[in-house]
Amino acid sequence: MSTQKDSIIQLDFTEEMRNSYRDYAVSVIISRALPDVRDGLKPVQRRILYAMTELGLDPDKPHRKSARIVGDTMGKYHPHGDSSIYDALVHMTEDYSLSVPLVDGHGNFGSIDGDGAAAMRYTEARLSKGAMTMLENLNQNLVPFGPNFDESEQEPLVLPATLPNLLINGTTGIAVGMATNMPPHNPGEVIDGVIAYMKNPEITTRGLMKHIQGPDFPTGAIITNADEIAQIYETGEGKLRVRARTEIEKSDYGRQNIVITEIPYTVAGNKSKLLESLVALARDKVFEEIYDVRDESSKEGIRLVIEVKKDRDIENLLNGLYKKTAMEDTYGVNMLAVKDKQPITFSLKRLVQEFVSFQEELYTKEYTNLLEKAHARQEIVEGLIKATDVIDLIIEILRGSSSVKQAKDCLVNGNTEEISFKTKASEKQAQTLDFTMPQAEAILAMPLSRLVGLELLKLHQENDTLTANIAEYNKILGDRAELHQVIMTRLKAYKKQFAIPRRTELANLTIKNYVVEEKEEELYVLIDRFGYTKSMDAGAYGRMSPDNLEEYVHIVPIRNTDKLCVFTTAGNMYQVKAKSIPKGKPKDKGTLIHNLCKIEQEDPLLYISFEELFDSQLLFITRHGFVKLVSGVEYETNRQQIASTKLEEGDEVVCVQSVHIEDVIAGDRKVIMITEQELSLGFGLEEVSEFKKTSRGVKGIALTSGDQVQYAGFVTPEQEVITFDGKEFLPKKIRNRKRAAKGQKASIRNNP
Repeated sequence: MSTQKDSIIQLDFTEEMRNSYRDYAVSVIISRALPDVRDGLKPVQRRILYAMTELGLDPDKPHRKSARIVGDTMGKYHPHGDSSIYDALVHMTEDYSLSVPLVDGHGNFGSIDGDGAAAMRYTEARLSKGAMTMLENLNQNLVPFGPNFDESEQEPLVLPATLPNLLINGTTGIAVGMATNMPPHNPGEVIDGVIAYMKNPEITTRGLMKHIQGPDFPTGAIITNADEIAQIYETGEGKLRVRARTEIEKSDYGRQNIVITEIPYTVAGNKSKLLESLVALARDKVFEEIYDVRDESSKEGIRLVIEVKKDRDIENLLNGLYKKTAMEDTYGVNMLAVKDKQPITFSLKRLVQEFVSFQEELYTKEYTNLLEKAHARQEIVEGLIKATDVIDLIIEILRGSSSVKQAKDCLVNGNTEEISFKTKASEKQAQTLDFTMPQAEAILAMPLSRLVGLELLKLHQENDTLTANIAEYNKILGDRAELHQVIMTRLKAYKKQFAIPRRTELANLTIKNYVVEEKEEELYVLIDRFGYTKSMDAGAYGRMSPDNLEEYVHIVPIRNTDKLCVFTTAGNMYQVKAKSIPKGKPKDKGTLIHNLCKIEQEDPLLYISFEELFDSQLLFITRHGFVKLVSGVEYETNRQQIASTKLEEGDEVVCVQSVHIEDVIAGDRKVIMITEQELSLGFGLEEVSEFKKTSRGVKGIALTSGDQVQYAGFVTPEQEVITFDGKEFLPKKIRNRKRAAKGQKASIRNNP
């Protein structure tokens, strides 16, 4: 009998976490977030469509409550929460997201404005005609099935999609360490591209683009960098610039209107936020040219109206709007999909190739099944025809047999034992019978009406049809070109059913210089002790209570046209434009300064506006005891990151403080340095020499082996205590020494 100690398994924590996280990541990638390259569906979408077809929700059947569909999907196939399933169901109804919606929704399924769908108990749904192209012949053993999560049901691992859904509808998904962002395309163009590939497998990406010109978003708009599409299709990655389509109309009192009729695909399902941003720009008078903004959209289409004041430069205003709003946005293309349980970034040609390969597999299985069924039926028909020629003998066998089994044995094997015949000739003839087992069963089940002459004629006609079908099936299965012809015939039928005119215009529009002058305003940048940063205008800042302000360890006054400069322990200076710092409300957390400046493994020491920096000097003190002053003028640069000082190997900055030149001259500031061994040294700020930022400075304190500066800065005459590392140091007790001298023991106040 094993003891409890024997049953304990010792595992390395790091290895166990690594393996467990890897398993989780693979599960998210394969089973949740990324589409299969063959049918273009994520598992939750596939399961919803399968559950709907099991419920019989074909396009010609009544709608069924969405709650029932979600319940069946979650209970049988996808145990990950009803909200995620309903969200996926809603997405498949959106004609502004998908070129060919897969679900026909009835009720409030949200809108392009950003309105959410009604609760699932209020909405109804059924399969669309587009979905039927994904589900046709699902019960014909064309695709593999596998057990569901509890092995109580079988579900398809892929749908027998005969429409290139992945390219037509596109998809979006975020997995662990990777994401997919496949743009939608025009159905007719994609079908033409697939047919062109089947006719010429050596076709190039440029050749495919004669048919598939580029993404075709359901929201229309304009792709402004069409020349880059070929490169994106080659690599499977890239960025598209999508611009709203606008028209200029005359308005009242000499004004003109900018009318937005199509919006970027990135704003689909969020049009109200675009409108709000336009209203905010007009309200805050960022663009003085705007007189009014209103939404006149209806069932006829989108119509956002920007009314422009009289005698204003509309082109210039449009340039500013493209810069400031989502009227021009970037769509990041990442054509990532799963093949054989591996996430792969596909090129356009490779996606078409994978679809054609899948079609060859599906159609081969389909026609193999048809051939087998035709052979089986022909066997029976031939048996029935043969039986009509000896029907009297068969009747005699049946009348003389004591059981069906005995009669069947006679028909198949010619066994006449224990069967009574009227004549020896009949018995001898019966011994020559050699029907197959399926034929014998069909004969025994044959109704007497089959003996009518017209029925006999139908049997002969059916046999002729089966013979012709078998020849056709063999021809298709034996010749790849014939198989491709069948695939192309069905695709052409789909093109007639789903083809629509192209909506997205492809153009090459240069980004013009924006000459809209920005309104200068005072801002305050607030940084808490964790580095979360936000900006606030002067009005909002003035309304904050003292208690709220205590949360922020750094508050930097700055203009919106200025830059925030961040000096770090690694001797670097980072810059971020003030207008790039997200504005926040008092309760907003903000954004990490490391994300705004791309700071690596280093800690910020000083936050200062460039305007103040330019008029100041900076005091630098390092752990190795080097001291210097640097003029702020030296840090004038357009680069986001530069070295702020020179450091020895293993050294780092322990203090960066700004000081105005007049304070240095006044001589009332004292520099304090305290080491890890609690030695201290003080000297006047006016004794510190000014150096270039490329210099390391001079030695400020002589350090013993293993000792280094842990605190440094300057103090004013009235400062009584320095609190650092949980201790209170007394600056007035730190005697002035020569800078190269060894420090004295620091005077410390012990709190009771």
